[in-house]
Amino acid sequence: MMQAVVLGGMAFSPLVIYIPIAFLLSALTRFTLHRLDWHDRLWKVAWFEVSLFVCYFALTVYLLSGR
Repeated sequence: MMQAVVLGGMAFSPLVIYIPIAFLLSALTRFTLHRLDWHDRLWKVAWFEVSLFVCYFALTVYLLSGR
């Protein structure tokens, strides 16, 4: 079960932590793809980036939430 994150006496959703981690991972992957010039081989770049973020988000939630 996911626990609330307490910052300064206020309780926040764990998504406050999970979303930036997933965004950084997807940004790093996007940077790597552009650096290697592999982004040209993608059919729909925007859909790929959204699905990449969703996959990283699901992986982050799975790994960081207490099982």
